[in-house]
Amino acid sequence: MRVGILTISDKGYRGEREDKSGSAIREFMSGIKAEIKRYQIVPDEPELIKKALVDFCDQGLDLILTTGGTGFSPRDFTPEATREVIERETPGISEAIRIYGLKKTPRAMLSRAVSGIRKRTLIINLPGSERGVRESLAAVLEVLPHAIEILKGEVSECGSKQKKNTKVCAQTRMGHACPAPRRGKR
Repeated sequence: MRVGILTISDKGYRGEREDKSGSAIREFMSGIKAEIKRYQIVPDEPELIKKALVDFCDQGLDLILTTGGTGFSPRDFTPEATREVIERETPGISEAIRIYGLKKTPRAMLSRAVSGIRKRTLIINLPGSERGVRESLAAVLEVLPHAIEILKGEVSECGSKQKKNTKVCAQTRMGHACPAPRRGKR
């Protein structure tokens, strides 16, 4: 899995704050053997956020994880910028992150984070705090390899039983397999 990390932070961009949330993402991704192919810090400027997201997608990354800019601050524009570049939303991912976060703190409901797909790249907004990143990734990390397999066309429908002509997906510990994509005419 080819991953990009995009940190959105005015202070981080100016070198006034260490990017602990970006480091936490890197740590979590190493746990699923993902390759960090791009890393960038941009200020809380919608046009710069959009440009970075498009550039990352155009490089063929499978997954982009953003950190920062998802709250109520007047300079928090990450969800708006993300919505402008994605083609399809994936609300279940953002909902799962918020539900998981609410078990830890009622402040999780203040997140405006979104997630979605542009071409064959999954983009997920994460909070700007290291703790928020860790909790958010804990909520969705298990399904990310499978989501990317589906997005890349490596597997299609999931079933509860392994059938003939199936490729076992990344979620085998959950006891299911996904049929291999069909080739040619149906």
